[in-house]
Amino acid sequence: MMSEPSTPLYTALTAFAQERPLRMAMPGHKGAPLPGLGEAYAAIDFTELPPTGNLYAPGGAIEQAERLWAERWGADACLFLTGGSTQGIHAALLCATKPGDTVLMDRVSHRSLHTGMALLDLKPVWLEREWQPEGGIVGSADPEKVEEALRKHPNLSAVCITSPTYYGVLSDVPKIAEICHFHQVKLVVDAAHGAHLPLLGENPFAGADFVITSAHKTLRAPGQSALLFAQAPATLDDLREASMTFATSSPSYPMMAALDCCRAWYAGEGTAQYQRTAAAVAALRRDYPSLHDGDAPLDPCRFVLCVEDGFAVEKALHSVGIYPEMADACHVVFILTDGDQPAHIERLRVALDNLGLWWADRAAGVMPPLPPLPEPVLSPREAAFGQKREVPFAQSAGQIAAQQLAPYPPGVPVVAPGERIDKKVLSYLKQIGYNTQSVKCVVQD
Repeated sequence: MMSEPSTPLYTALTAFAQERPLRMAMPGHKGAPLPGLGEAYAAIDFTELPPTGNLYAPGGAIEQAERLWAERWGADACLFLTGGSTQGIHAALLCATKPGDTVLMDRVSHRSLHTGMALLDLKPVWLEREWQPEGGIVGSADPEKVEEALRKHPNLSAVCITSPTYYGVLSDVPKIAEICHFHQVKLVVDAAHGAHLPLLGENPFAGADFVITSAHKTLRAPGQSALLFAQAPATLDDLREASMTFATSSPSYPMMAALDCCRAWYAGEGTAQYQRTAAAVAALRRDYPSLHDGDAPLDPCRFVLCVEDGFAVEKALHSVGIYPEMADACHVVFILTDGDQPAHIERLRVALDNLGLWWADRAAGVMPPLPPLPEPVLSPREAAFGQKREVPFAQSAGQIAAQQLAPYPPGVPVVAPGERIDKKVLSYLKQIGYNTQSVKCVVQD
């Protein structure tokens, strides 16, 4: 009996393309070279046909490839996503809750969680995090605060946390999962920035019911490609059904094939390369003022430089052809992966050495602590679908926000949709130099 190919979907697509079938179906290029992109991409870009399978139907090469990912991750089910982690977050929320439920929501939350709450009419109870003044960031989600919230709000149906954060801060997902399951609620983890973490040791997401991760952010995968993992009792059929509510009915076959090949790469030499990158980041942290595990548990491959003026450093780096992921008032964030070779690390070091005068010893004192949570007035759904108008930022006190106000740092929504903008919030945003000119607000009767 022949063993299963290591890339079942990619193998099936390339084999079918080599048969030169008469393609009288979508997509419109019919396998001909795409202008500017050549032939390789178009050759495996198919629609749902018997040899290519269907993302939303059981069986076939797609499911084989997904099952290999689930096995690699230690999950019971995996669904390929071609609409990024946003698609997966919406699907996971639909699996974990029913419309009108109340959820414990990490205040460190991507806007997709807010749009998901609006679409499903979920009500948030906010889980706040402690401010870490030494690093100028928020710390980990505290399991004790999760326990406290679940005891205080017995009607909660799910807990949603972000790990890692944009700055690389990790939370103790296994411990939080244990607490959630004791209280019989589901744990959803937005791990969009953490697809690589299981390559570096034990799975840091063990125990979570649903984990969403963006392969394209930190692995060798194309933009928008992501993965939704689940544990029983959730099944692959559950993930398919939920995803169809939000996703395109025409998922990209080249993107799914790339996910298939991506897993095979990390089953081989890719993991060792990633581990070498983690060692290089550890050396960078030793040699330059940066966030380290004394501030909070950190992603081993997220390098966050602590500087006096992050925007100036970013601009200087751009001038020598180096483009970090993000800068804020006191940090510059670099995402390093197995795609970064030793020569790339050395080029970064040379540039940083030439910028030595820009550095502060630490970010301490640059960022003030977060203001108190604003008053909740409307549900996320009411804020999302209510009538809106633009209000000048300076005149927005007393208005109800229809959007997130989420400056970086701290990377936390200071105001979430449906909350009232008050003078303390405006004072804080002015103090940190938040530069929005206007705010989208809900029209009040």
